[in-house]
Amino acid sequence: TMGNLEGVLLNEGGTPKTCRDPKVCYVFRSPERYVQNLVDAGFDLMSLANNHAGDFGEVGRKSRMKALDEAGIQHAGQLPKKSIVFERDGIRYGFAAFAPNSGCVSLNDLDGAKEIVTHLDSISDIVIVSFHGGAEGAPFQHVSRKTELFHGENRGDVYLFAHTLIDAGADIIFGHGPHVTRAVEVYKDRFITYSMGNFCTYGGINVSGVNGLAPIIKVYTDAKGNFFKAQITPTYQTNRSSVHIDPQKQVIKRIQELTKQDFPEVNMTIDDNGWIKKPTN
Repeated sequence: TMGNLEGVLLNEGGTPKTCRDPKVCYVFRSPERYVQNLVDAGFDLMSLANNHAGDFGEVGRKSRMKALDEAGIQHAGQLPKKSIVFERDGIRYGFAAFAPNSGCVSLNDLDGAKEIVTHLDSISDIVIVSFHGGAEGAPFQHVSRKTELFHGENRGDVYLFAHTLIDAGADIIFGHGPHVTRAVEVYKDRFITYSMGNFCTYGGINVSGVNGLAPIIKVYTDAKGNFFKAQITPTYQTNRSSVHIDPQKQVIKRIQELTKQDFPEVNMTIDDNGWIKKPTN
């Protein structure tokens, strides 16, 4: 079970980041003991490549990695640990994470990303990639297939990035960053989700409307990463509440719509219960 951990795990100290525009500035910190919540929720693996990884400077980066290490949660995406390899049930997994932010493995250095993934592919059965990219908010639910800029920052061409890394040997790609859910795609029999929205964001973030809808996605492959099927569990949030399973299945409907609009050529099948089937072409 993998997630993207935004913010740091730090009790005290560090230097909070500053922003040019305080109206769009968020600085995230949780107590180190909160790592137990991740353990209790069943997380095995965390991406640390995102725009809040450095919210409390180097002290925060080190504290977060130390807390995860001590809790037994694997992680990658910071420059000291660009990727990892681990085994589970006889399968050897490689994992790497990328973001367009300082201190993270660069999303926009495609040659460097390819080199990491090609190496992981040479020593792993299945390579999983996480990326944090794309513009943020309800106006940016679509995969544009071009470089996305947001508040002056190059947030990458996530379509080119995902396809390039699958060409290099990646098998499953999980996208994060836009704070809304985006489409899914199967490319060369490999699964991509371009954004998984807001999940477990208790306060300080807009979770109204589509911003509060998010999928949990379970991906089924063979032992070499070839895609069989995936299942969406729909969730929703309201401000300052926990995550809820959504009986209305709103995010399933949204992913159906976005995938049909953004990837009509792929002929994806997503049924009303959230099952994603192999393309028919």
